[in-house]
Amino acid sequence: MGDGEMDEPESMGALTVASREELDNLIFVVNCNLQRLDGPVRGNGKIIQELESAFRGAGWNVIKVIWGKEWDPLLKKDQSGELVKAMNETPDGQFQKYVVSSGDYIRKDFFGKSKKLLKLVQNYSDEQLQNLKRGGHDPVKVFNAYKAALESKGKPTVILAQTIKGYGLGEAGEGRNITHQQKKLNEEELLDFRNRFHIPLSDKKAKSAPFYKPSEDSEEIRYLKKRRDELGGFLPMRNEDAEALKAPDNKIYKELLEGSGDREYATTMAMVQLMSKLLADKNIGKHIVPIVPDESRTFGMDALFRQVGIYAHTGQNYEPVDRDSLLYYKEAKDGAILEEGISEAGCMSSFIAAGTAYSVLKTNMVPIYIFYSMFGFQRVGDFIWAAADARARGFLIGGTAGRTTLAGEGLQHQDGHSHLAALSIPSLRAYDPAFAYELAVIMKEGIRRMFIEQEDLMYYLTVLNEKYTMPQMPENAEEGILKGLYKFRKTRKRKGPKVHLLGSGAILNEALHAADILEKKYGVRADVWSVTSYKALYDDAREIERWNRLNAEEKPRQTYIQECFEGDEELCIAAHDYVKAIPMTVCRWFPGILTVLGTDGFGRSDNRRALRDYFEVDDRHIAYAALHSLFIHKKLKKEVLAQAARQLKINSEKSNPSNH
Repeated sequence: MGDGEMDEPESMGALTVASREELDNLIFVVNCNLQRLDGPVRGNGKIIQELESAFRGAGWNVIKVIWGKEWDPLLKKDQSGELVKAMNETPDGQFQKYVVSSGDYIRKDFFGKSKKLLKLVQNYSDEQLQNLKRGGHDPVKVFNAYKAALESKGKPTVILAQTIKGYGLGEAGEGRNITHQQKKLNEEELLDFRNRFHIPLSDKKAKSAPFYKPSEDSEEIRYLKKRRDELGGFLPMRNEDAEALKAPDNKIYKELLEGSGDREYATTMAMVQLMSKLLADKNIGKHIVPIVPDESRTFGMDALFRQVGIYAHTGQNYEPVDRDSLLYYKEAKDGAILEEGISEAGCMSSFIAAGTAYSVLKTNMVPIYIFYSMFGFQRVGDFIWAAADARARGFLIGGTAGRTTLAGEGLQHQDGHSHLAALSIPSLRAYDPAFAYELAVIMKEGIRRMFIEQEDLMYYLTVLNEKYTMPQMPENAEEGILKGLYKFRKTRKRKGPKVHLLGSGAILNEALHAADILEKKYGVRADVWSVTSYKALYDDAREIERWNRLNAEEKPRQTYIQECFEGDEELCIAAHDYVKAIPMTVCRWFPGILTVLGTDGFGRSDNRRALRDYFEVDDRHIAYAALHSLFIHKKLKKEVLAQAARQLKINSEKSNPSNH
């Protein structure tokens, strides 16, 4: 890493994890060239000393490689400590100045601080002073630093190596702020580079900037090839030798598929119940890796404490305060849960490690990271992208999801846009299930595709803390659940104008209530559809549209949305707990004009009913949107719409929640 990059919170935010876990196989190398893109890292300070303090305070072994061997005779002669004092008092910005300065300037400005320092270098030429190397450019010192790091036991090590940015570029960019923008060297600069590093090329060859390679029998090439053999080859490669997992017993899904009868529970509870059964399954249990910040009890995961324990490399060396309770906080050396404290970034790092274990360790692991959905994509979206880029596999579970389902929490926890962010990640399958059976079907398919078929995918599922009865899975619904859309309930009426109501997550229940209002009060037939994944619908439509464009001579294919509504092309109203932009990505493939209701705007602290009224996604607003759509398509009289507005208490003077 670079010294400037250590300012990123992620670079140093979890240093104590490494020392706490005694990771003596972990070595950081920080290239301290004292310079970032625009100027010095700490122009008025000393970044190496600052980093040393931070790492030592975090319990790390610190090795500093500051000065090259050319400084050793001077340091040996420095009996008074004047040289070390000058080194410590000179700020980094000035050391950068010395990189671009003449030997005469260095003699006057640095060694001229005292008569004793000048005497130390009285026999040194200006050229010798100019060529006093930094430690990171001394191969012997770097080698010895690496050797000492490998031999250190019981704690992680950081090597802080002082270097020069653009080393070797000379006037073309060595130690200068323009180094990043330097694209090529002129002839004189090429010759300087050749001379600096003793490259055996004639002037004519050097000016053409050829790729120089030592002969095959040279010491350098023999060494490089030997190291390549020891490291397994010339190029990094992804290991595909991990053994596929066996599917868990289908019995673990049975209860969720059959519904809850009169009992109410939330999809978060269904998720934890399923996770518990997966952990106990003989085929897949030992491969499950539950990951959670400091929120296990919020999600009802405390039942898993006793079942599988929380990982701690030292075990539990204390008696927990809740030891007498059934669900006490149980740490164990063989614990399965990774409880990372209040660190979503730490959790995502564990997710990436487990999700890429199939390649790194030839072992398929199944990470299930559960978090507040608001603190997923919004907070660590970059890490989620990195996981996808590394071809990680696993489940991301956004808990207490949606803008209106977590009552009373206001802005902090109410997520209305994580599914919008999820659209940007190619290998991510994103779902917003309403019922336990949908969750079960998606989890089963995710396990099959990622860990049996071994596809490089990730799954994002949003789950709720809102309790309601869970129905039994309708016949032949599985394909539609996975493709993103299926008809949950067909209208019971035979006559009257017709609409399709599309609901997702908790708002599916609002759509069902809206259908009852439409049918009982206004004689409107309403089919209710569950949209489990707008991203799946978008990916399908995008793929079909591309195929049709590239195969214009063939019969055009239909998108899955078009297949669903073929022969029944009535008006569609979509309502969900997220921003309207998400359904709008697929509106062109729905019949007619798709009316979209969503939760654009900031969150508020209130109960669910009030929040859904405020964001206009409750049953009344869905029913009114359907009637309005019928009206503008000349299928409903204006007087009926006006009467409905009064009966449903639709306030036309209400401020737009999108603006607040």
